[in-house]
Amino acid sequence: MKMPPFDYACPATLSEAIALLSAHDGDAKVLAGGQSLVPILAFRLAAPKLLVDLRKLTDLRTIRITPDGVALGAMARWCDIESDARLRTAHPLLVAAVAHVAHYQIRNRGTVGGSIAHADPAAEMPGIAMTCEAEIVVMGKAGPRTIKAADFFQGALTTALKGDEIIVEIRLPPWPDGRRWGFQEFARRRGDFALAAAALFHDTDVAGKATNAHVGVIGVADRPLRLPSVEAVLNGAAVDAATIARAEATTTAAVEPDSDIHGSGATARRLPAPWSNVLSRWRRNRLHEGSLRGQRS
Repeated sequence: MKMPPFDYACPATLSEAIALLSAHDGDAKVLAGGQSLVPILAFRLAAPKLLVDLRKLTDLRTIRITPDGVALGAMARWCDIESDARLRTAHPLLVAAVAHVAHYQIRNRGTVGGSIAHADPAAEMPGIAMTCEAEIVVMGKAGPRTIKAADFFQGALTTALKGDEIIVEIRLPPWPDGRRWGFQEFARRRGDFALAAAALFHDTDVAGKATNAHVGVIGVADRPLRLPSVEAVLNGAAVDAATIARAEATTTAAVEPDSDIHGSGATARRLPAPWSNVLSRWRRNRLHEGSLRGQRS
């Protein structure tokens, strides 16, 4: 379909972009990479009066790695993450998830901030943000504010972002050496949105038992989810066959996928469950740091 008519602006500064959004009182949209917004416009699911293109805001393209963690500028592209060798040790779970984002052409244009703002429940980056307790830094007419991922995602394509606010940075906590992690995704075809996906990690105490477990799932609800009931099974336990079996059963009980065009919720629950696969592979390789590095669906 043809896009609806709209005006176009390409500001040179963040303050100018915010002023444009504020002046249009919610009737303007931010254009970052355009990989989600442009199809939505083509299907007439949105008809803003103004598009505000952020391509000139080069300060938002940075990737910073400090003792406080990883800070991704909102305009950082997926290919920037893939090509940054530092991230393979600074945040290998992020790198593994990004490898599942669509295809090369889209990863060459799509941005971190665009994915977070779009908030597709089947997208990888919102799932990583939720699993890792990311903070989303936004800037608006009233100034900056920092929103926890758990508070930011409010439903399918729905966030806490106000009409005059722009995401400027996504902050991920520091990633310690020796952390065990995994990411697994099930999709109809490589590059498609996830029908279901799981991201998880844990640290290990001096007794060799799991601690600080984080388990997140994607594509099974109207937003990415953390599964505290599964984390409780893992924390304080040795990651052995019995623990994995309990965690798998708890995960299946904790998720209730909705029916959609791809199949019923019952069918989704019977998929070769990513959470089952990632936990099982994790068990077999549990003595190796980053045991699922390189695993792909």
